[in-house]
Amino acid sequence: MAKKLLYLLIVLSVVLAFAPGVVAAPPAELPKYKIGFLAGVQDPFYFTMQRGAEAAAERLGVDLVVQIPDNWNVTVQTPMLDAMVARGDLNAIFLAPTDKEGMVAPLQKVVDAGILMLTVDTYIGDGDYVNGPVTFPLSYIGSDNVEGGRIACRGLAEAIGKKGKVYIQNTIPNVSTTDQRQEGCEEALKEFPDITLVGTDYNNDDPAKAQAQTQAMLERHPDLAGIFGTNVYSAQGAGQGVINAGLSGKVKVVAFDATEFAIEKLRDKTVDLVIAQKPFDMGYLAVEMLVAYMDGVSSIPKRIPTGYQIITRDNVDDPAVARFIYTK
Repeated sequence: MAKKLLYLLIVLSVVLAFAPGVVAAPPAELPKYKIGFLAGVQDPFYFTMQRGAEAAAERLGVDLVVQIPDNWNVTVQTPMLDAMVARGDLNAIFLAPTDKEGMVAPLQKVVDAGILMLTVDTYIGDGDYVNGPVTFPLSYIGSDNVEGGRIACRGLAEAIGKKGKVYIQNTIPNVSTTDQRQEGCEEALKEFPDITLVGTDYNNDDPAKAQAQTQAMLERHPDLAGIFGTNVYSAQGAGQGVINAGLSGKVKVVAFDATEFAIEKLRDKTVDLVIAQKPFDMGYLAVEMLVAYMDGVSSIPKRIPTGYQIITRDNVDDPAVARFIYTK
């Protein structure tokens, strides 16, 4: 009887092993880490950054949790950050702080909760996480925005023949990136003694406001030669203001950030130069660096620059250049 029972059990196990639909699939591999990404605002720059982060997360087996605020504002971003911390399941968070001073305390709470943190695109304190007033972020990944401003306004100076009046269309004071772009632009314009900077306006990330400010500036200075738009909204509003004034091609515009709108205006000669950052790289490197650190790598750089691509009408159709255009 015992032999018969053993034989039946062996036969049953063989049948079950080859029966269709009976064999249990191996358990799915759980994500190695869970990382939160908190963007600055909903625009093509951060959507492109999100795609870079998602590409890295997929390659590294990471669960990525994404939050993108509707407005660029500390009072909007902070509760979203607090909610990410309160989840209790995130190993790390990377974000673009919406104010270099106002986000210091909220981000200190992230680290105090035992969550690894780094910043992308923008920074807190003065951005020097080694010797500056704020050193607790793991790293700052983003462009050298002072140099970006210099590149933009040297290009603008060349476009206007190195003489004439220039206007800066900026966004929100105390935002690290755009503050630095204005600083770099002003430094570059000082290299040209026949160029006069006639003013700067802040549009609060509102392209309609930027457009109105630009049109008002053109009324005050009908001989305005060039405009530098420091971000997506600034360049969009400045470009539209120039169009509305019937001055496309006459007033030269340099756009910082390579949105599809900026490229469209480059093609129709409203904009003469577009400075593209590399947000895909920022998102990808953020996930990669956080995973590397959690895996034991101890030499993550405190500052990781991602560079620029200058886009002109001569190179915009080159696939090696067009890949840097931001998309929704």
